Amino acid sequence: MKKIIFIAIIGLLVAFPAMAKIGVGVGLGKIEIDEPLKSGGIYSFPNLPVLNTGDELTEYAMEVTFFEDQPELKPEADWFSFSPSTFTLEGGESQIVEVKITIPANITSGDYFAFLEAHPIQSAEGVTIGIAAATKTYFTIQAGTILGAFTERVKTFFTTYTPVSIVVLSVIVLAIIVITFRKNFSFKFKLERKKNKTSDTEDKK
Repeated sequence: MKKIIFIAIIGLLVAFPAMAKIGVGVGLGKIEIDEPLKSGGIYSFPNLPVLNTGDELTEYAMEVTFFEDQPELKPEADWFSFSPSTFTLEGGESQIVEVKITIPANITSGDYFAFLEAHPIQSAEGVTIGIAAATKTYFTIQAGTILGAFTERVKTFFTTYTPVSIVVLSVIVLAIIVITFRKNFSFKFKLERKKNKTSDTEDKK
């Protein structure tokens, strides 16, 4: 059964519930990325506000969906990550969802389109709730070489995950320094031991 998707045009979308007291809305009608995204990169999209427009406690999930016959290319759903990906809201409450996209190294250049959708989770009784609210997402991907994709992944990783990335880099640098120091110290110690043995032989003579 197909879901009914309601798109926000201006301001906050209210998706009128198919079932009484249950509803969902999103605070962005469209996300359009002006600059091309590069293969291998990790990018943060604008945060997506999700609102419980109903009046009862409801659990929601985030999902990536498409038009069946859209002219744009379709990104894979697993390129996107949502934080949180599921959450529960009282009536009238809202949740800010962080959106990130990780572009694979082996990718087709072109214009892409997807819906970033919020919808109520299926109830424990197995009843399907056929309502959702979604934000239109447009972006262009510029494919490059494998080396270029690797470089882009490293660069955008440190940009996206600062300050965690700085801590990781610091730990790696410190480990290299410690390993280098231990090797040099061991080498000097061996030289010193050899020198002492030579001196003992001369003393016996």
